[in-house]
Amino acid sequence: MNGNELYLRDKNVIADVLKLRFFPVVAQRGKGSTLTDADSKEYLDFSAGWAVANTGYCHPRIIKAANEQMQKLSFSSLTSIMSEESILLGEKICALIDGDFEKKVWFGHSGSDANELLAKMLPLATKRPRIITFVGSYHGMTMGSYSMSGHPAQSTFIGGGNVIKIAYPYCYRCPFAKELETCNFFCLKYVKEFVLGSVVPANQVGAIIAEAVQSDGGDVVPPKGYFKELQRICKDNGIYLIFDEVKVGYGRTGKMFGFNHDEVNPDAVVLGKPMASGQPLSAVVGRKEIMDAATGAHLFTTGGNPVACACGLETLAIIEDGKLIKNAAVIGDYLKNEFLLLAKRYDVIGDVRGRGLIIGIELVLDRKSKKPASDLAAVVSYRCYELGLILFCTGISSNVLEMTPPLVLTKDEAKKAVGIIERSLSDAINNRVDEKKVKEFAGWAI
Repeated sequence: MNGNELYLRDKNVIADVLKLRFFPVVAQRGKGSTLTDADSKEYLDFSAGWAVANTGYCHPRIIKAANEQMQKLSFSSLTSIMSEESILLGEKICALIDGDFEKKVWFGHSGSDANELLAKMLPLATKRPRIITFVGSYHGMTMGSYSMSGHPAQSTFIGGGNVIKIAYPYCYRCPFAKELETCNFFCLKYVKEFVLGSVVPANQVGAIIAEAVQSDGGDVVPPKGYFKELQRICKDNGIYLIFDEVKVGYGRTGKMFGFNHDEVNPDAVVLGKPMASGQPLSAVVGRKEIMDAATGAHLFTTGGNPVACACGLETLAIIEDGKLIKNAAVIGDYLKNEFLLLAKRYDVIGDVRGRGLIIGIELVLDRKSKKPASDLAAVVSYRCYELGLILFCTGISSNVLEMTPPLVLTKDEAKKAVGIIERSLSDAINNRVDEKKVKEFAGWAI
């Protein structure tokens, strides 16, 4: 079947509640950083499937690990039967997290069910009912993780009333109208003196949950020192500091975890998307008192199954053997510098930011008002697709071009992507794109 036929059949059979589409690509094959569609057209993928394919598509070592495990033991349920693969992977990821306290790990399928564990267990473990998260955050689609999220795309349903949302340090759009050079972390002063002083008493807050880089909120990078000061506030008030690393963990930022860029030791870390190179696997690594707060209170039949865990072990080995973390830092710096040069030529680029291979280009109608150019971002994303590059839009206004390519990305591939992005910007600005084709594919803006 050709791509158009498959697109029409997908339209008839796949539920809209599952869709967040930016263009009508139908993937058939993948290798490294390249996807091939049903019509044999190749695309350089700058999404990595929402940051899942860190080791690239169809890595031969992942295929081998999955095949060997399937032949040895295709399935067992970790809820009731132990497996060597889950134990080994649990030990490895516990060892990756610093902190002089006992740790344990929980396994699931996705970032949603991993964050759901925190929604359940934190009030139980801490005897404090409240959780603080951030405006613009995206923690998942189950009701507990949904309640903790602060992305406008998740405003359809009413979540739990125990979650307080505070401003993320989005310095390009500071809600307090402060300047980074002189604000002295005013947003944290607000948390300390107003939120914990007036909105909710500190002794009612069990944890603050943050993304080290706020990804779906617009690839926002906090200023240096922010999380260190936030952890000091947490420690002073007996509050756990927890990081959601579902999207930026496993080397994407140029360090193993995004929080490694700051001098912090979290009490728990949420992991997901790239853990098993495409196999469904997530995890929470945290203090023993959180993870053992109850027995059998958050279990899933196929979570942490031996095939997924075998792929998880091999994923860590590939990241280390291939020096993918260093590659993310080097290629990421190259891309960011190229995009900063583009910003000098295109006034619609309001901001360029990122760490390693998570980079955001924020598009605006003009730099003075900073009004989000959401429609333009959708057109640029669609034009990139037409020219052979896959990238999505993120941000609370869906006006940020997000780059999260596989960590195996080469310098030549990065150069090719820069050229396509520049041409797509030029074509979109000069009305050389059929906007009628784009209307069906507005992503978050639907």
